[in-house]
Amino acid sequence: MNAHYTAIATANGREGKAVSSDGKLEVTLAPPVELGGSGKGTNPEQLFAAGYAACFASALGAVARGTGQDVSDVSVTAEVGLAGSVAEGFNLSVVLRVELPDALHGEAGRELVEKAHQVCPYSNATRGNIPVELVVE
Repeated sequence: MNAHYTAIATANGREGKAVSSDGKLEVTLAPPVELGGSGKGTNPEQLFAAGYAACFASALGAVARGTGQDVSDVSVTAEVGLAGSVAEGFNLSVVLRVELPDALHGEAGRELVEKAHQVCPYSNATRGNIPVELVVE
């Protein structure tokens, strides 16, 4: 498969920095307080949540354009959970909360979200690997 685009970023662990090769992203990393960290930075789960939410919203827009529907007011919130331990291994879970415009509430909106879930690269990468729950609001 030839990639249309390749993003490159380097990090040195959960504490430190993560930087993209083009310099457009540079974030301080720190474990959240809930995991015993300082919370004085972002963490991989937040970055994954932001990426998944943005990608899913974009996939939803692409699917909607193909059907002539307007989802310019859509909002996608990704909740990424981290569970497990060093002994067991760690696992992720995702809840995607999709807020659709009033005109797309009901079955039509749910179908659009399901189609976006088939198109979104994050959904395709996680399918069968981690649980992803779709909540249409």
